[in-house]
Amino acid sequence: MAARIPSAGASWVTKKEIVRNIAHQTGLPPQDIKRIVQETFDAIIDTLVSEGRLELRNFGVFQVKSRSARKARNPLTGQEVEVPGRLVVTFKPGLNMQQKIAAVDPDVAATWRDDSKNDADQSED
Repeated sequence: MAARIPSAGASWVTKKEIVRNIAHQTGLPPQDIKRIVQETFDAIIDTLVSEGRLELRNFGVFQVKSRSARKARNPLTGQEVEVPGRLVVTFKPGLNMQQKIAAVDPDVAATWRDDSKNDADQSED
């Protein structure tokens, strides 16, 4: 499936859009595709919780890693704070994904929006 790449001002591809694309390509009912996609995501999460690692050949590896506790500074007050250790999920793309991403035209990639800053700004409202 070739997912649409968001252009400047466009929103990112959502699960709903992925379901719609797969349903269109396969001719299967969107309700069935939605259930399969959600079950797949749930299986990924369940495997990470129980095993700590999931390798999907030709796609990549999800792995749970431990981040150590550390000291940081509150940027507003300058006060030192203790940041507790925590578990995080990492993803290492497979060779197939790396090659496809490397082949993307840099001018096209420059049009992709980075909503991470906007998301943080909106969450403060």
